[in-house]
Amino acid sequence: MADENIENAVSRALEEAPPRNFTETVDLAINLRDLDLNEPSNRVDESVVLPAGTGQETSIVVFAEGETALRAEDVADQVLSGDELAELGDDDDAAKDLADDTDFFLAEEAMMQNIGRYLGTVLGPRGKMPDPIGPDDDVVEMVERMKNTVQMRSGERRTFHTRVGAEDMSAEEIADNIDVIIRRLHADLEKGPMNIDSVYIKTTMGPSVEVA
Repeated sequence: MADENIENAVSRALEEAPPRNFTETVDLAINLRDLDLNEPSNRVDESVVLPAGTGQETSIVVFAEGETALRAEDVADQVLSGDELAELGDDDDAAKDLADDTDFFLAEEAMMQNIGRYLGTVLGPRGKMPDPIGPDDDVVEMVERMKNTVQMRSGERRTFHTRVGAEDMSAEEIADNIDVIIRRLHADLEKGPMNIDSVYIKTTMGPSVEVA
């Protein structure tokens, strides 16, 4: 169960958001301190599975052949073969469009080398190189888990954002998601909680509310 301060801040952010004719995303802004972010090892770069889900559609593309491809077709947004991968390598605009429109990629281990060859320059800088699918991995389970996953990435910036839900979720669900993210940061950052300066919650168009 999430900290009461987190849930109170989420409730305020939801209540203070002006009405919109679309479902807004709920985002978390985290301000770091006392970290040299010019040193890559200090940067935040984590995938986190949210217990209550993201509240929105997550686009997942799988590079696979044979049985794995057949199983992935039922759960992924798109399944691409080795031939289609090679075609993307010859079409820079199509590769960039795919990278920008897709949240996560998965690929059979045997295809990873060719993905680096054909798409490395497109996916690498975007932080979207695929997670490998091993021979014993269940691709359906991997895709389903990724649908509830968000990426936290600070780069060289002290402030970074991540999605934690949608405004039609309950404050308790969103607070549980935030709790998992903050716990992960506390575990991963060099000085734990001491490296977090402040945390804010906001809907897409709403005001920021600080977590006390």
